[in-house]
Parts: sequence; C-alpha cells; structure tokens
Amino acid sequence: MKAGVANVILGALRQGPKSGYDIKQLVDNATRFFWAASYGQLYPELRRLVADGQIEGTSRPRGGRQRTEYRLTPTGRDALRTWLREPAAGWEVRDEGLLKLFFAGALEGDDALGVVRAFRADREGVLRQLRDVQRREAKEAEGFPGLALEYGIGLHEWIVGWCLEIEERLSRQLEVAAR
Repeated sequence: MKAGVANVILGALRQGPKSGYDIKQLVDNATRFFWAASYGQLYPELRRLVADGQIEGTSRPRGGRQRTEYRLTPTGRDALRTWLREPAAGWEVRDEGLLKLFFAGALEGDDALGVVRAFRADREGVLRQLRDVQRREAKEAEGFPGLALEYGIGLHEWIVGWCLEIEERLSRQLEVAAR
C-alpha cells in the first residue's frame, strides 16, 4: 500500500481514539515536518476508512459542536501493520527554499547569497520548532516518534551548518569578484 493520508490516520488512531480535529493537530504539530495532510484530505479519507471497515466513528458532541471520535478496527490495525512491514515506496521532498536555492543562479551577487541566508533562517526556525516540541512534549516524543524527532533535529542542524559553509564560500567568491 502506498503511503498516504490513510496511513497517517491509521497510525494516529493506533495511539488511541481521536477526532478528525485531534488527528489534524497531530499532523500539524508532529508529522507535518515530513508528512503533511490538509483538512481537505483528512475528512474524505476518514469517511473512506469507515466505509472500508478500517476505522469506526462514534458521535461524541462537545458543547454545541458535532464531533466524531474514531478508533481503529482489527481490519485497520492489520492494514497499518501490513503497510509498516512493506518497504518504503520512495522518498520525495517538497521544499520551496531548496527549489529557490536550485534556481538562485538567476540572481547576482548579494541577491543570490540572500537566497541562501533566507533558506538558513527558515531552517533555523524549523529547528527551533522541533526543539520546542522535544522540550514541550518529552513524554510524547519517546519511543519511535522520538526517533523521527531526533532525525528532524539532526537533519536541520546539518542543513543550518551547511548553509553557513555555503554563505562563507559565496561571500569569499563575491569578495574576489569585487576586486
């Protein structure tokens, strides 16, 4: 089974019953750093998984609001385990900062260097967010979610360091060209 929003939902529900809103919060605060999902993807997939018998929904209104709490069924648990045992189907990065870096040669001098600086600043921001998650949610960041968090922190530490090296190299090249 190809990775997708269904796997995010099944994995989230393995941790216990959740509403669509709760799952979206998990995505926004944890998996979005490597696997994002929008409300527009999430709710149709929740309906499909219910229809397929992989999850069950129970109405649990809160205040005056409609709220459905979902939980895994044995079929859903089996689907999650099957997917986890399969080799990963691929690796895709969608990173606008890296895309801009790729095309930064269209700019000259300090403007091109500014693209690298902006890329570094963005990664420093992500690194701060990841470290905040690590501090704030230490208990939730244990086990395998913690390993994914360690990966994200290490990756962004490397990217920030790499950007600093590139900034130095480009700065030296600009100095030489200005002479």
